[in-house]
Amino acid sequence: MRVLITTLGSPSHGRAQLPLARALAAAGHEVLVATSPDLTAVFEHDDVRVTSPISDSIPVYHAANALKELGDHPELDAEQQSALRMRAMSQALSGPVARELLDILLPLARDFRPDLILRDGMDMGSVVIAELLGIPQLPTPSGTSNTIDPADMLRGLNIVREEYGLPAHEDPLSIVPQGRVDYVPPAFSFAKHLPASWAYRQTVTVDRRSVLPPWIAELPTDRPLMFAAIGTALPLVRKKAQGEESAGLPSWVPDPVDTLRTIIEAASLLDEYTVVVATSGVPADTDGLPPHVHITEQLPQPLLLESVDLFLTHGGFNSIRESLRTATPLAVLPQFGDQHSNARRVQELGIGLEVADPTPDGIATVCRDVLADAAIGANARRARLAMLTLPEIESAVADLEKLAG
Repeated sequence: MRVLITTLGSPSHGRAQLPLARALAAAGHEVLVATSPDLTAVFEHDDVRVTSPISDSIPVYHAANALKELGDHPELDAEQQSALRMRAMSQALSGPVARELLDILLPLARDFRPDLILRDGMDMGSVVIAELLGIPQLPTPSGTSNTIDPADMLRGLNIVREEYGLPAHEDPLSIVPQGRVDYVPPAFSFAKHLPASWAYRQTVTVDRRSVLPPWIAELPTDRPLMFAAIGTALPLVRKKAQGEESAGLPSWVPDPVDTLRTIIEAASLLDEYTVVVATSGVPADTDGLPPHVHITEQLPQPLLLESVDLFLTHGGFNSIRESLRTATPLAVLPQFGDQHSNARRVQELGIGLEVADPTPDGIATVCRDVLADAAIGANARRARLAMLTLPEIESAVADLEKLAG
């Protein structure tokens, strides 16, 4: 079986796909990953072919243009503005992003002749490619798949279909005719609009070479251990915003430098904890930090979460799943995209709280409230038990073989 995997966005999208790619390759199937140059490193240590024809700025560029066309709407509340941004994102993904990806990926797919496509949640072009080639396609776990409403993409995608001589569809769920892949059980799903999935167990450690630094073992264990991180997507957006052709960060994306500064100030207030803060390479002022706060650029998050009492997170879907797998209570400080929706779902499931007041005092208060609430810890443990009922990721191979015929 030949499997084409498409990966866009941030490295977290690739890490969500890597266990599937690894399992398929180990079973003897030929796997080709089509991604951007920035993301090839995610797959470089595994037995898969990687090509990088996709510009890493495609989704950001077209989404930013769609949002500019919307203009400012100060009359809308935060939730309404978020919904408006998601509709703009849907229009971009189903129109210009899909067209550009089709131009890039269709010749590659015709040459590779895949039996199955596992696509990034932002890749609507591969929906059309699968229809042209008469093969199945499944989106892999991503915040985009969880939050985008297929109904908002139907019109744009039908226009693209007709441009390629395909019939239009009436069902919005035609973007997932074979379902989707997920790593959480249905009871803990974060998908707002998509049906039940092919669910497999979240892998604890995706990077098999990962190891925690020795200084972690020297941290005091007589107090709660808190981990804080801003993820990979926000720094990546900042990097793109600093490019020669960029006009700066979009108005709907917070500056990661400001976010990190606020997190460190909040950590400094929590002197009853030991706090580890991962910067993801974002510049941070570490002068005068209290001894209970430890700053590092990065470390293997899934490993550390196995021993963490509280995770202050931006609310990316990878981080959410890793927390569910390790029963780690959450304080969610959402920044953009699906993270606001994820924060609300975390609170709805009772496995953590959303930070509504993004000041140092507000963040510190939520962190204390999460650890003081025994029900949150109990719900987190219940979620981990539910995660453990899912079949291991290797079982996906037989399912995908049947799907591909």
